[in-house]
Amino acid sequence: MRILHLSNHCRFANGNVHAAVDLACEQTAKGHTVAFGSSGGYFEPLLKKNGVVLIDVPQEAMTVRKGIRTFFSIWKVIREFRPDVIHAHMMTGAVLAKPWTCLFGIPLVTTVHNSFDWHAILMGLGDRVIGVSRAVSEEMIRRHVPRSRVRTVLNGTRNAVRRKEWPDQNLDLPRPNLISVGGLHPRKGISTLLDAFEMIWRSHPETTLNILGDGPYREQYEKQAAALEGGANILFRGALPDTGSWLNASDIFVLPSLREPFGLVICEAREAGCAIVATDVDGVPEVCSVGNAGLLVPPQDAPALAQAVLSLLDNPELLAQQKAASLRHIEFFDISRVCDQTMDVYREVIKQRG
Repeated sequence: MRILHLSNHCRFANGNVHAAVDLACEQTAKGHTVAFGSSGGYFEPLLKKNGVVLIDVPQEAMTVRKGIRTFFSIWKVIREFRPDVIHAHMMTGAVLAKPWTCLFGIPLVTTVHNSFDWHAILMGLGDRVIGVSRAVSEEMIRRHVPRSRVRTVLNGTRNAVRRKEWPDQNLDLPRPNLISVGGLHPRKGISTLLDAFEMIWRSHPETTLNILGDGPYREQYEKQAAALEGGANILFRGALPDTGSWLNASDIFVLPSLREPFGLVICEAREAGCAIVATDVDGVPEVCSVGNAGLLVPPQDAPALAQAVLSLLDNPELLAQQKAASLRHIEFFDISRVCDQTMDVYREVIKQRG
């Protein structure tokens, strides 16, 4: 099959991009001809090395003039690449590709990563709309996308070539330690995590917290951490491509998000054998339900978050049980399964379109 992926960019530290890159590389490995149309970025060498065709399709900082240029560039790509299916991972690609898919009779598949965004409804333009969790799919249906066009394909990162680029550094981090990975902005709940860590630190002052990620609120969170008694034990590491080494060296992974369509990094933390403490929001329970792993707490509830972590630190046996639970049925999150289920969606819509 000839597959054209559309994404605003292929930069690092964006879960939507990570999922799209993983899928494109796996599809190529399974013998399909795959192109990735975007404004470019960090993952271009990886895509090229894995046989994915790179196509310049600017989709960022869109003005009317740029929008018109991109609209016709997609037309040119379709005529030259001749895809059997177009898969849009962000709103811009879905909107600009839709007229051409209608004209040329090519199925448009969209993947909804952030259903809570106001513009996510535009992803409903797809002939098939893939939700990365059942929670996302149901939210799109509530927003009046016909259930007959919505499919669910849970994400997965196991055995993705993107994660094999960096061998384990065998980091030796002080124990016990907590780790959180994500963008530094309000949706990720970092402020709640910092408040919770202060309560944790008072009972276990030897505990450290490593925060991997970057974002516009980093300075604000660093000031909040510095004002805490246990602030010296909170370390902001920045956005690092080699999250695997840090997860392998950690005891407990904490995801305090207020909204989280899936939580791609939970898969990575589970594969590393971390115990999981996360908020009970959106698709997170689905990621944890596979293998019955993790402790879930309400969002924006620092005492509940602290208590869940303390239950693990105070009880080594429970901590060991939760680490083992993370590895239970971990094969479900293999990128091969994600690819196969996505290909099934393609075949279904191609068959329907004749």
